[in-house]
Amino acid sequence: MNITRRRGTIAFFITLGVLLVGLAITLNIGWIVLNERAVALAVVGVILFALLIAGVVLNTVFLVREIRRNERQDSFLNAVTHELKTPIASIRLYLETLQRRPVDEAQRQQFYTNMLADSDRLLATVEQVLKAGQLGQRNRQQSRVLLDLEPLVADCIAITLQRHHLPKDAVVLTPVPGGIHLRVLGIAEDLRTAILNILDNAVKYSPDSVHVRCSLFITHYTWATLTITDTGLGLPPNQHKRIFHRFYRVPGRTMLRIKGTGLGLFLVRAIARQHGGNATASSPGLNQGTTITLTLPLANPPATNTPAAPSESSRQLQEKA
Repeated sequence: MNITRRRGTIAFFITLGVLLVGLAITLNIGWIVLNERAVALAVVGVILFALLIAGVVLNTVFLVREIRRNERQDSFLNAVTHELKTPIASIRLYLETLQRRPVDEAQRQQFYTNMLADSDRLLATVEQVLKAGQLGQRNRQQSRVLLDLEPLVADCIAITLQRHHLPKDAVVLTPVPGGIHLRVLGIAEDLRTAILNILDNAVKYSPDSVHVRCSLFITHYTWATLTITDTGLGLPPNQHKRIFHRFYRVPGRTMLRIKGTGLGLFLVRAIARQHGGNATASSPGLNQGTTITLTLPLANPPATNTPAAPSESSRQLQEKA
């Protein structure tokens, strides 16, 4: 109902803008015809007309943009409310069960496990919202340390497998060839958040079966690149950049069934760019999977202190990927 009303509002403003532009053109042409002999006045009229048209167009564009932004924020609030309410209700139900009737020890331990999982979900949602605010408000250049990407990614994979109760072969990391250590200067907490968000998205948007492949390699001798590829729902052609916008979620009935805040990939790109890198997405199409690529500058490019063989290995790995 709200979406229909907002679309009607957008259509109204666009129609109003078109009518105003048409009216302005009609009045301006009539004014020029009536004053065709006054060249100076005609020139001034044309200039004023151009300014009027530009103002009307800009006003319409900003109104429509603001309406869409409000729509995304409303969707975000609804998603966050659901993400907060669901685990709280679950924890409350388990506690009421434990309070009202006796349960055997095995069932009690299962309740404790479920409540811990719900509390982890609740904490993850809160941390994601807080992280989005922190990235936009303060400088994150401090406290950077030298990090080895491979063990960091492996640790994030282990957390994802445990969080979603997946078998070990559901998410696999291809080792870096030649035993190269891909080290970057960064904030461990932020990079962990970025990688976990990519992995969580890969799992969530693979509703039928989870097959996620992660690869680490070197590009252009000075960049560490992490690709995370799933075999899930994929992306329409016009969504590859939009999914990194704040609060944005891909429209569609299938996507709407998958809960989220619309902040995960926004955080990924924001963190990557604050580390001097970038994040991009690619997909062959709907139901053909998605690849998220995270690129970060190397702290110690191998070309300066190792022979050329590792670079050749990295190129071979890129061709396989």
